[in-house]
Amino acid sequence: MISNQSIILLLYLVTIVCFILALRFLSSPKRARHGNWVGGAGMIIAVATTLLIEGIGNWALIVVGGLIGSAVGVVGARRVKMTAMPQMVALFNGVGGGAAALVALAEWHNAVDPAAKHTVSIVLSALIGSISFAGSLVAFAKLQELVSGRPIVFPAQNVVDILVFLAAAGFGIAAIAGAQEQWVLVAVILLSLLFGVMFVLPIGGADMPVVISLLNAFTGVAASATGFVLNNTVLIVAGMLVGASGTLLTLLMAKAMNRSITNVVFGAFGQVQAGAGEGRTDDGRTVRATTPQDVAVQLSFARKVIVVPGYGMAVAQAQHDVRQLAEVLEERGVDVKYAIHPVAGRMPGHMNVLLAEANVPYTQLFEMDQINPEFPQTDVALVIGANDVTNPAARSDRSSPIYGMPILDVDKAASIVVLKRSMRPGFAGIDNELYLDPKTTMLFGDAKDSVLKLIAAVKDL
Repeated sequence: MISNQSIILLLYLVTIVCFILALRFLSSPKRARHGNWVGGAGMIIAVATTLLIEGIGNWALIVVGGLIGSAVGVVGARRVKMTAMPQMVALFNGVGGGAAALVALAEWHNAVDPAAKHTVSIVLSALIGSISFAGSLVAFAKLQELVSGRPIVFPAQNVVDILVFLAAAGFGIAAIAGAQEQWVLVAVILLSLLFGVMFVLPIGGADMPVVISLLNAFTGVAASATGFVLNNTVLIVAGMLVGASGTLLTLLMAKAMNRSITNVVFGAFGQVQAGAGEGRTDDGRTVRATTPQDVAVQLSFARKVIVVPGYGMAVAQAQHDVRQLAEVLEERGVDVKYAIHPVAGRMPGHMNVLLAEANVPYTQLFEMDQINPEFPQTDVALVIGANDVTNPAARSDRSSPIYGMPILDVDKAASIVVLKRSMRPGFAGIDNELYLDPKTTMLFGDAKDSVLKLIAAVKDL
């Protein structure tokens, strides 16, 4: 057991340094793996140090809880498919918020005089942690398609949301002011859980990357507040690191869509507009279907091909086949690159994670600002399941809900091939003008099946 406070603080300092270095390494794909190892090492030091503090408590209960949690975490992490990683991130994030709320409730229950304790920290931990827990569960349900990925709204929903939040905050203020009854904090938690559910339900799938980042920041702040409750330095710092990084990522995601955070949260973005997905005959233009053989000819004789991955690739689990197609084309002397939109998929970096899992060299992955100037010199843009992030209406149609959102300039390529199951609109609930472009051809079908047919057709040439 460790009783020397200086040694404990020194070990916690090592942990904090590890966490900061981990975030620094994670900013680069080349060093991201090292970042995970360093962060993991820091967490091991933090947990071991905390458990060895003199008078820590019931070891048997701690070991049982640790074994159960570790078993669930290891099995879940090993079995989850890379395409389902957003769901796991949402679920694990929610668990962190829920844990913070439970610690707050336990400390409130055990306190002889709650008014003399860290009451503000307890209330904040309970309120923010509960919102993060409930909101993350709803995000998980939407990502897992247990509930509709479209915004679920009802009249005056924003007003009701505000009233529920104010009620939770009101009970919290009462607790801070001196109300010591157990039910006061329980009311804060229950109302916060309700607000968390109502907070995420009206947010559509297109905004899930922003929501996941925002909820992650909430969990970090809740954990930091819990650190004050437990007088634990490393928890305070680690929570604020998560809160700060999550906040910055949320702002970057919102900027990538050229929308404010309030618009993301209260805009109910993604409601299907009337007529969306119907037959396309605008201005006499029609959608042109193609075959794998015709696309194979275009790809094989191109000098430069840019692959634009989207959620359709993730659903079909086609990332390995996309990499194989790229390798086959590279053997023919074709220059292949990948264009990554910041909000493509269901979480920040979703496409990067999928392509890294398929061993696509990170040097071939290019962010939107880097790759957009290259589309005018590109022979073929191969769009795999990406919808809203390639829609030219974002540049030209002021009435479009995505107007002003930065997009990948695939329409500037000499030829565009879109792999898609059907003409259903994307998460924004609107038709994609790209599909009516005379340079665009549609290869309908499951992305994985279509890519496999393209590989076979290219090899047969």
